[in-house]
Parts: sequence; structure tokens; C-alpha cells
Amino acid sequence: MKIETKKVTFDEPLYCESGRILQPFEVVYETYGKLNEDKSNVIVITHALSGSHHAAGFYEGERKPGWWDNFIGDGKAVDTTKYFVICMNNIGSCFGSTSPLSSHPLTNTPYRFRFPVLTISDIVKAQIRVLKSLDINNVKAVIGGSMGGMQALCYAIEYPDFAEHIIALATTAYTRPWAIAFNKVVTEAIRNDPEFKDGYYDPQDIKENGLKGLAVGRMAGHISYLSPHSMDEKFGRRYVDQDGLYELFGRFEVERYMEYNGYNFPHRFDPLSYLYIVKTMNIFNASRGSDTLAQSLDKIKSKLHLISFSGDLLFKPEEMVEIYDTMCEIGKKDIVTHKMIDSDYGHDAFLVEVDKFEDYVKDILGNKI
Repeated sequence: MKIETKKVTFDEPLYCESGRILQPFEVVYETYGKLNEDKSNVIVITHALSGSHHAAGFYEGERKPGWWDNFIGDGKAVDTTKYFVICMNNIGSCFGSTSPLSSHPLTNTPYRFRFPVLTISDIVKAQIRVLKSLDINNVKAVIGGSMGGMQALCYAIEYPDFAEHIIALATTAYTRPWAIAFNKVVTEAIRNDPEFKDGYYDPQDIKENGLKGLAVGRMAGHISYLSPHSMDEKFGRRYVDQDGLYELFGRFEVERYMEYNGYNFPHRFDPLSYLYIVKTMNIFNASRGSDTLAQSLDKIKSKLHLISFSGDLLFKPEEMVEIYDTMCEIGKKDIVTHKMIDSDYGHDAFLVEVDKFEDYVKDILGNKI
């Protein structure tokens, strides 16, 4: 599989929904496969909160592949022998695109809190700019899960002639209080960590030493990505062998797992980016600019495919059923499908249990659905 990683800089301003402007701005993106002559084989992959442009394959010397490597590649569900796949790092993220730690053009110091609060629409607008710079004006499909699914819905509503298929997994039309509450725990944990230094920390210090506030917040957030059943299956009530049962801070295996994921996370993810991204997710509402969800969805022309997971506690299946039902009510039943995957894994099933929906996606891309 051919992999290329590039960065593009735009001097023209990006006008944000908030009224703020980003100028200039940069987007890092990665491509897989080969673009055909008439550019009809393009698939856009949109990533979730902690994802990046590195969706598949291995970098040289890397032990871990891209975050959706079980889904994208030669002969896989998104077959890179057929399709030219592009995944762009969201602006606001910390993997190379313009973010809160990027240099402000007027001061040559990091934006930090001068960075604008972004919406999903702003992120997609920047992605459209990248695609048009490559002379790509239409795509075969846009595919994304969770926050990536929000972006996929945004493509469907705001760029109705852009994609033949929109495939949104494990997502929602608007973020509910349950998800906002989990994000609040992360936000408060970060802000109240003295080492956060009110946002004026040294990024290198965080990379080297971590940030306990982000680690603890990530542990709380990680609970929402799993399910009680998947935790039972993975950990049971097993206790760490080296820890005494009657030691106050002795740990169950699930506690060690949370520590491992929580305390490693700040070494690779910037806390200011995290704060900005969860704000973007919190304010997401597919009805923004319209009176009702139906009015927004009525703009859709692409075939919209919704894939939910029965054990998802973060964005519950009924949230996607609402989108499906609304599409049917407004006379668009012929261009919408909904498939609920039987899964006890939790929200992250869209990343882990690809075997349960890969054939379905192949059929969509093969225009069989």
C-alpha cells in the first residue's frame, strides 16, 4: 500500500463560524493508494477526538499501525487497490495541523487561548480547502466514526453534491448531556492541574513528564468508550498479582488498565488541543443555522448510511435512529439506511470490531446498498 504524508499551507483566511479568522493555516494529510485518471475513486476518512491523519499502515520503525489499519488497506473494507484514500488531521488537533500551540502570525508566539473555538463546520471547511487544492471536487465516499461521524454528517448537509456516499458510524446529530458531562470531568481535571499553568505550560515538559489532570480526565473519558460487558469480559475481578489485596492502593486489573491508558496519553496529546476539541464536540449540532433537524437533513442528497452499535453508551443507537426516522419522515427514505451492529464492546466498537461491519461497507461502496 502506497502511503504519502504531506502538509499544505493556505494563506487565504479561513472564516470560522464564531466570526474569528485563521490566517494562515496548515493541514497535514495522508493518502493511501493511487488516484485514478478521472479522480472518481476518492474516499475521505475523518478521524475522532484523539485520532490523526495517520489512519492506516506503518511508519518506518513504528510498532503500531494507523488507528483504522484493520479497516483501510489492500484488500480490506476500504480497499486501497481500488480507492484513493485521504485522511486529514483536523485543525485544532496536535498532530501537525494548525492548533492552539501553533505560532500566531502577529506575535510569533503560540496562540494558546487566542486560538478560536472551532465548530465541526470549520474543520470540514478546512478539509474542503485541501481537497479543492488537489482538484478533487467530488468523492466516492466520506467515512467517519464518533467525532469523525459528526464531520461526515456535516459533509452531507453542508456539501450535498460532494459525496456519493456518507457513512457515519457511532455518532450523533447533536451532543447530549451525557457526553458533555464526561467532557466536563476532563476539562476540570486539566484546568485544575497546577502543571497546566493556566495554559502557559511548556509543551516539552508535558511530553516528557505528562499531565496528571489530563491523565485522570482521560481515564474518566475512557470509561465511556467501553461498556460494562466489555470490562467484565476483559478484566473480570482479577487483581494485579504483585499488589496485595489489603494494600490500600492495591489494584484490580481494570485499575491498572486505566492507569496505563490515562498516564500515557498526555505524552502524545496536547492538553490545550484536548480542551478545544471537546468544546467542538460539545457544541456540535447538525441543526445549527436551521430551525429543526428535519430542515438540516432535508439538504442531504448523498446516500446516507448510519451504523450504530448496540453497546455504545456514549452515542447511543437511538441517537442514530432519530436521524434515520427524520430522514424517512421528510421523504428521503430512499437515500438513507441504518444498520445496528450487535456489540457489547462499547463506543470504540467502530475501531475494534471491524469484522462485524466490513462486508456491509464493501457492499455500500460497491453500490449494492
